[in-house]
Amino acid sequence: MIEPIFKYFEEIDSTNLEAKREGEAGAPEFTVISAGTQTAGRGRSGHTWISPKKISVATSMLLYPDGIPMEHLPRLTIIAGVAVAEAVEELYPLKTQIKWPNDVLIDSKKICGILTEMEAENGHAKQVVCGIGVNVHQKKEDFAPEIRDMATSLDLEMSGQQASRKAITEAIWQHFLKHYEVFRTNGGSLEGILDSYNSRLANNNKRVRVVHQIHDFEGIALEMDPNGRLLIKKDDGTITAVDSGEVHVRGLYGYA
Repeated sequence: MIEPIFKYFEEIDSTNLEAKREGEAGAPEFTVISAGTQTAGRGRSGHTWISPKKISVATSMLLYPDGIPMEHLPRLTIIAGVAVAEAVEELYPLKTQIKWPNDVLIDSKKICGILTEMEAENGHAKQVVCGIGVNVHQKKEDFAPEIRDMATSLDLEMSGQQASRKAITEAIWQHFLKHYEVFRTNGGSLEGILDSYNSRLANNNKRVRVVHQIHDFEGIALEMDPNGRLLIKKDDGTITAVDSGEVHVRGLYGYA
C-alpha cells in the first residue's frame, strides 16, 4: 500500500499552489499538503473556495501519473469524489451521494469541492495536483446566503457530534490511493470504482436536463460508465453517453 507524505501548514495561500511548488522542487509523489486555512483557495471554473480558519479540510496531493494517458487524467476528480464519500461513511454515521461527476452530497447538500490541475510538457503530464476541500465544522451562518440551502458540513449533519479534520484528511487519501493504484494499473479506466460510485449516484433514475453547446435535451440518468460518462436514456428510448467536459447535467427537481 502506498503511504502518503503529509505536510501541514497553519496558513497558506493554496494547498494546490504549494503542492505545485513542492513538485517543481522535486518532492516525491504522494506528497500531501494540508492547511488550517487558505488565503487564496480556488475551486472549479475560477471560483474561490473559502477556507475559514480551522473549520474545513483543505488538502492536495502531488502525483506523477506515468503510464496514464493525459486524456484520462481528468477522471482523477471522480476518484477523489469516491474517496471523500467512502472516508465520510467509514468514519461517521452518514450516508453520502455523488452528483455526477464529482459533487459529494449529504442529504442532497454539497459537502466538498475538488480541483485537479495538470502541468504538461512535450505532450505528457509532468505532474498532477488533486485538491480537495471538505466542509467540517461550518455552521449554517458560515455559508453565504445564496448557498445555504445547497451546502452543509459534517458537524451540521451529525447534530452535535464533532468530526475530526485530521481523521477525514487521512481517510480520504487512504481511499484515494487504494483506487489510484487500480486506476493506474488499468491505464486510466474507472472500472475499479464503478460499483462504489454508481451505488451512490444521486442522479440515478432521475430526470435531468443535459445542457450542450449545440442542443439541450432531457432524459433519465442511469449510471456512470468506465470512461466517466453519464448514461442518459432519452425520451425516444435511445441511450447516450455524455462527457463532463462537454456538457452540464441539471436535475429538474432539486440540486441533483
